[in-house]
Amino acid sequence: NIFVKNLDKNIDNKALYDTFSLFGNILSCKVACSPDGKSRGYGFVHYETEEAAKQAIERVNNMQIGDKTVEVHAFQKRSERAPSNIFTNIYAKNLPEDYNEEKLTEMFGAYGKITSSCILEDKQGRKFCFVNYDAPEPAAKAVEELNGKDLRTEEQKKEQKEDEKPEDYSLYVCRAQTKAERAREFREKNAEANPAAAAGRPTGVNLYIKNLD
Repeated sequence: NIFVKNLDKNIDNKALYDTFSLFGNILSCKVACSPDGKSRGYGFVHYETEEAAKQAIERVNNMQIGDKTVEVHAFQKRSERAPSNIFTNIYAKNLPEDYNEEKLTEMFGAYGKITSSCILEDKQGRKFCFVNYDAPEPAAKAVEELNGKDLRTEEQKKEQKEDEKPEDYSLYVCRAQTKAERAREFREKNAEANPAAAAGRPTGVNLYIKNLD
């Protein structure tokens, strides 16, 4: 499969097919369209062989089709794509009970300019926050240096319970996920834990009974 973007709006399925059929046998070819039938400016071409797809990418990428220069790449499923390392919004949890906006600005502001921030509480009263920077560099630096940091006082450290683990009290800082990413992660975790349920099959316990009349 290859992905073609920056298509001229006048390029339809036939024009796309005619362009890419020069490199091998095409199994399917489609320009993505809106409900009213207008091109969204990108499309997909599925070749019979990988060699044909590679040749199409090499020959057509950065080529002008119509009034636009197209980009052609190997298509990757969402699950195969590498997570983005460029971000400005971060999430932090395991914050101290007395944590406030002033302390947030003092700690996270040391890494760069903050454009927005908020402190929230979950149902158990535990504090967490979101911090958005004006650039990716300070966000990445904050995650690198603050994740895993122990913000407890000396008195709180002395009162630590035997069964407490570092992840229970250490500051956890990471790239803030979008709602769609959180939903996808939740589905994937459920699928790993319960493959049958994820596939839509009923789950339960099988019984074997013998010596029935």
